Amino acid sequence: MKKLRELVVDETFQLFVLIKQADVRTAKNGKKFIAFTFQDESGAIDGKFWDASEEEITKFEAGKVVCLDGKREVYQGNPQVKIIHLRLSKEGEPNDPSLFMDRPPVTKEDMENYISQTFFEITTPAWNRIVRYLFTQYHQEFFTYPAAKVNHHAFNGGLAYHTMTMLRLAKSIVKEYPDLDESLLYAGVLLHDLGKVIELSGAIATEYTLAGNLIGHLVLVDEEITKACLALSIDPASEDVLLLRHMVLSHHGLLEYGSPVRPKLIEAEVLHQIDNLDATMQMLLTAKGQTDPGSYTSSIFGLDKRRFYIPATQKNKELE
Repeated sequence: MKKLRELVVDETFQLFVLIKQADVRTAKNGKKFIAFTFQDESGAIDGKFWDASEEEITKFEAGKVVCLDGKREVYQGNPQVKIIHLRLSKEGEPNDPSLFMDRPPVTKEDMENYISQTFFEITTPAWNRIVRYLFTQYHQEFFTYPAAKVNHHAFNGGLAYHTMTMLRLAKSIVKEYPDLDESLLYAGVLLHDLGKVIELSGAIATEYTLAGNLIGHLVLVDEEITKACLALSIDPASEDVLLLRHMVLSHHGLLEYGSPVRPKLIEAEVLHQIDNLDATMQMLLTAKGQTDPGSYTSSIFGLDKRRFYIPATQKNKELE
């Protein structure tokens, strides 16, 4: 049986899929519709459910598995589904949301091992103790949560995978620039997005929590660092702690991107750059995997809605 992203334009199908998002909106005629994002292991695709009744709005919630009859189409250069019929999965049919979720290309155990080994490379005592304390506290969430709701690493385990990839980049960069404080850089990488375990609701039907909407993960993890200092009897006003807090608070790079302060440490600038690089590459590689060689990707929202060309020559590389 085909998966969502294997469907070709104008192909009709019937598939069991997960409702990843279900946003209720109002059309120009005043009637409500549901803007769905459907998902299976191959990826996600959008579709609109017009003239939705209150009963249907209640029934078709994010996190539910449904049987979708549809037709694969293209709208404004982006793939979408024309919904012909939609119903909830019945007893005896596939209904476990985890069966339809994208996953990182490595196992949870591999990520746990790699990250735990990095703890030994953080030699400044305060940073090591804070990192270990917070990873013990949020271990389960960290290795199962996505790194975002939509744009990048938006899948089960995406937060840990994003962090692990950034650690690999950081370790390569340290080899080229040995003047960098590797302990500070690695501690910053490990903690920079940890606040997302509070900002987001989880891997299934991911939404922003109240704290996520009102405060955001940069400030949330800064608060967690301060709480860890109090629990560990570490002075939160010491230079070591202020350096670590600066790493996480500045990692978005620009004030307009949510950082309350721009990077003022070399390691903070490196953290910002590799965070942006890994997020960008994840968006690009995801789009590339859903695009035939010799054509353009769909518009990538997180990259100013640009479309990227996948060279036709890459078709030959795949055959080698």
